[in-house]
Amino acid sequence: MLEVLPQLLEIIVVGAIALVAGYYLKQSQVKRQIQLSQEEGQRIITEAETQAKEKLLQAKDEGVKVREEAVQEAKRRQAELQVQEQRFHQRREKLDRRFDQIESRARNIEQREKRLRHSEEELEEIRRQRLAELERVAHMAQDQARELLLNTVREESRQDMARIIREVEQEIREEADRRVREILVTTMQRCASDQVAEAVISSVPLPNDDMKGRIIGRQGRNIRTIEQLTGVDIIVDDTPDAIMLSCFDPVRREVARLSLHKLIQDGRIHPARIEKIVKKTQEEVEAIIREEGEKAAIDARVPGLHPEIIKLLGRMKYRTSYGQNVLAHSVETAHLAAMIAAELGADPDVARAGALLHDLGKAVSHEVDGSHALIGAEIARRYGVPPKVVNCIASHHHDEEQTTVEAIIVETADAISGARPGARRETLEVYTKRIKALEGVANSFAGVHESFALQAGRELRIVVKPEEIDDLASIQLSRDIAKSIEESLEYPGQIKVTVIRETRAVGYAK
Repeated sequence: MLEVLPQLLEIIVVGAIALVAGYYLKQSQVKRQIQLSQEEGQRIITEAETQAKEKLLQAKDEGVKVREEAVQEAKRRQAELQVQEQRFHQRREKLDRRFDQIESRARNIEQREKRLRHSEEELEEIRRQRLAELERVAHMAQDQARELLLNTVREESRQDMARIIREVEQEIREEADRRVREILVTTMQRCASDQVAEAVISSVPLPNDDMKGRIIGRQGRNIRTIEQLTGVDIIVDDTPDAIMLSCFDPVRREVARLSLHKLIQDGRIHPARIEKIVKKTQEEVEAIIREEGEKAAIDARVPGLHPEIIKLLGRMKYRTSYGQNVLAHSVETAHLAAMIAAELGADPDVARAGALLHDLGKAVSHEVDGSHALIGAEIARRYGVPPKVVNCIASHHHDEEQTTVEAIIVETADAISGARPGARRETLEVYTKRIKALEGVANSFAGVHESFALQAGRELRIVVKPEEIDDLASIQLSRDIAKSIEESLEYPGQIKVTVIRETRAVGYAK
């Protein structure tokens, strides 16, 4: 027990020392933390003061900037007010000047009115003096003198009026002529088309004369097959390295030409191959016809046409008139008509459509008897074309009466397109000979007084002697002349024969 006591004392002493040391160590750490906290607080206070100073400086800068902007805005508004004030003063000065001018004009008008009243008074005095003088000289009453004076003034006024009317009519006529010339010249200048040189090809070149025998075939079976399938007559003669195609339908002739060209290139010519090639070529030509019709409608800017009319337009690609391609002529006429209509204030759309379709009847004129203008008008009417456009088609050769100004424009554009240099291949000499021959046929009949070929030879107008030809004989004469023309002349389209019989009675009063 005594041995353990010293150890316990030692342990107690060591524990007491440790407690004292721990206490002082804890106090030291607490003081250190307090010191660090004070330093951190001082640092935060310093940073806060610094940031507060920066914010204050920034606020001062923004305040200065806002003040400067306010000053600039005030100066700008002041300048605008000065400008507006200056404009106001200028306008006020102008108004003052205008008021002065108006007052001056008013004064001048008053002075003129005074002079006019004075002149009227003088005229009235002169009139009274003249009446008095007339009464004194003629010994007439006042009413009689007034009537004489009125008649005199009325006659003088009528003469002056007639003179003024003649002058105005002359000025209007000259102005109208000048305006028409300007419109036509401007229109032709804006539509300076190339010269037309297209034509339907009626011959097929061959690589050699031996190819003629292969086209004819054994006992003529190949040529008969081609003619039956295409409806074209093939003429094989002594022409070197070429055969001729003859058909009234230009589309059939084109099918035959293309088919022969393909057969010649292929080299295999027999009935089965011919049938296949012709069928394929017909489909190709039909597609070309539709494409050309649509292209023409687009070029002429005429939308909404019926597909059958589009097809007939495309067929005109293979039709010519005096060497001028009918489809190209129609498109060119549409452009000319639209320009003229725009210049004259008419409807360009109606003129454009009527001009594009004016020769529509030529696409089927070889199939139907009659004037191509009336045929085309009937086709257009059947497929829902507006009546104004139909009238343009029917009346462009005066087969019907022209009821709109657009119809007259279409006729004018048609003449411009067909008559311009290079448009048609027929020379003046050939044209003159054809016209003289036409008139010569008419003059060869008994009872004919005069004959006139009109509309480029499309109409023959005949004046007969009334004492030799009666009404019934006039009808028979027109038929006889038409039959003679058919037998003796070659001409495109048809010719209208009109016989005119006129009886005049003249009497003289002596």
